[in-house]
Formats: sequence, structure tokens, C-alpha cells
Amino acid sequence: MGGVLGGFATIAAVVGLGILVGHVKLVDAKGQRTLSLLAFYVASPALLVTVLADSDPAEVFSTHLVATVVGVGAAVLVVAAVAVRRGWDLGSSVVASLCSAYVNAGNLGIPVAAYALGDAALVAPTLLLQLLVLQPLALTLLDVDRSPGRLPIAKVLTRPLTNPLTIGTGAGVLLAVADVRLPQPIHDPLALVGGMAVPAMLIAYGVALRLGPLPGRGVRPRALVAVVGLKMLLQPLAAYTAGRFLLDMDGHDLFAVTLLSALPTAQNVFVVATRYDRAVLLARDAIFVSTVLAAPAAVVIAALLS
Repeated sequence: MGGVLGGFATIAAVVGLGILVGHVKLVDAKGQRTLSLLAFYVASPALLVTVLADSDPAEVFSTHLVATVVGVGAAVLVVAAVAVRRGWDLGSSVVASLCSAYVNAGNLGIPVAAYALGDAALVAPTLLLQLLVLQPLALTLLDVDRSPGRLPIAKVLTRPLTNPLTIGTGAGVLLAVADVRLPQPIHDPLALVGGMAVPAMLIAYGVALRLGPLPGRGVRPRALVAVVGLKMLLQPLAAYTAGRFLLDMDGHDLFAVTLLSALPTAQNVFVVATRYDRAVLLARDAIFVSTVLAAPAAVVIAALLS
């Protein structure tokens, strides 16, 4: 449990730094957006290449993946149904879906898997699912939403190939599948730039918290409660149900898949929302509230399943 709480404490400290630099006006709203875009276009792709190049693609085909897919699918389907019923635009629907299903598997999931669960590889199925399926699909839909006219099907299908995050993901997976190690003169600069991704996301997020409306005041409370409820309750419950009753998982495996599904909304959802200017405040507030709730949720899950 110390690893879980330590991961949350680290995130809170860096977000607090962002709040501070926003408060003293070291970074203004334009600087916050620049920092977010730098993370999106430069640092995050470099990080994805170096992290995924060292991963084991075979991990994605485990029972953990199936349970994770069920959890993600349950949350996304509910958002889609509500979006259709209430006539939400495509971009806002996509961001709301990410808020309810895209977990912080990188800068929080990795330390939680390593220190709380004893095996960092346990987070690999979640990482690869999000990076190879959920993220490219979401970015493609957001590109379609931002397009001034109707895109030809060929352009829709090829849009992911032009997105920097998808390119970084694809390059990293190809290197892993081919078991190719990047030469040090290439790997080290990528790793150095990639190391900027998570701090840049967290600091930009802290600046947005300080300069924007207080959490809960910039969005409709019902919408915020809904997406956070889906993220922190429905997703882990659906993953647990699938693991326990469909896949016959138990013990440590069932605990792991449930705990990882209960991680808060990832900070890069805010970066994506900022990049496409869709539901930015909803993304910001969902990350804040789900991160606050994640530590108590982890304690409850550990008490029930560990």
C-alpha cells in the first residue's frame, strides 16, 4: 500500500508545483498551453518510443487484458449512450469517454504495479490497450470532429498515422516486436526528452487549476459526477466481475486487475482535450476529483481483495 500512496504523493507534489508557478505568474495561460502542446507533440512521443521498445507485446494477450477491456468498454458504452440521447458533439463525447475510461497507467500505474503489486509488467496490458487501441481511436475521432468538412474514408483511416502519439506508440511496439535495441546515441536523447513528458503534463495541469475556475465550478456538476462515477466505480467493478466470473481469476491477479482499473483519469487526457479544445474543464476536473478519490478507493480494494 505504501507504493500506492507514494505514487499519489509524487503526483500531488508536481501538480502543486504547477499551482505555485501559476500563482506567482511564472507561467500564464499561454505558457500553460505551450507546455501542454510541447508534451503532446515532442515529449510524449519520445517517452512512448523508449518505454514500449522495452515492453513485451505478448503481455497484451493475457487474461488481464480481457478484464481490462470489459471495464473500459462498460464505461465508454454508458458515455456513448448518454451522448446520443443528449445530443453531445463528437469531440466532447470522446473526451468524456476518455475521462471515464482512460486510466493513469503510466506515471501512476507503473509505480503502483511495481511497488504495490510487486510486478511492473502487470500494467503492460493496460498500457498497450490504451496506446494501441483507445488512444489512436480517440485521436482519430477528434481529428474528424475538428475537420471543417466531411473527411474521405481514406483520410479518416490514415489520420492516426500522422498523429505524434500514435507514431511514437507504433515505433516503440515495432522495436519491441523486432527485439531491436536503439543505439545509445539515439536512445539517450529520446529518453532525456521523454523524461520531460510527465512533469510537463503535471505542471501544465497545476497551472490550469490555479488560473482556471475552481474544480466543480467550470462544468456542470452532474456531468462531473457521472464521468467520475463511471471511472471510479463502474470500470473497476466491471473489470472485477469479468475477471471473477468470466475468466476465473482470483487472488493476486484479480486484485491487480481491479486495482489498476480503479486508477484515476490520466493527465494526458487533459493534454488531449487542450490540444483539440474540447471539454477541457471537464477533463481537468475529472482528473482532479478521480485522483483525490483514487487513494481511498485503493485502500478499500486492498482491504476487500488483497
